[in-house]
Amino acid sequence: MSGAPEPVWLVAANVVLWRRYGDLGQELRPGTKAYRGGAKVYVIDTCPGMGHQQLTTVGHGRHTGHWITIDTGVRHLHTFRAQLVYAPAVLKRCDGRGSGGREEAGELAALLERIAREERHAHHGAPHPDRCLCHECLSVTPG
Repeated sequence: MSGAPEPVWLVAANVVLWRRYGDLGQELRPGTKAYRGGAKVYVIDTCPGMGHQQLTTVGHGRHTGHWITIDTGVRHLHTFRAQLVYAPAVLKRCDGRGSGGREEAGELAALLERIAREERHAHHGAPHPDRCLCHECLSVTPG
């Protein structure tokens, strides 16, 4: 009989509510194909060789609500933070790949937040559409 798995420090983030899509980013889509906008996901792995542009994440899937593990672009996530994870479904999928301690997870979260902001800004080379609802525009819109 094995006990409950030990909690692990991971980086948690939220999926952007709206993302730019299509030619020059003039179309808006809610969330991502796999996750609803605003969904909480856990980062279990990064691709440092690709500049952390792709992350392996675990979260509740958009269509089924079941836990899924999928690679996601860092630009589709925001509000990165260190979090101690107790959920058995997440711990099973992370397979011991934690960020070490709280400090390491916090440092990775700060790095990913900076990269995500840069990627959202640089991905589409065109101006935002009128009344844009993307994460960057919603972040600066008053009220």
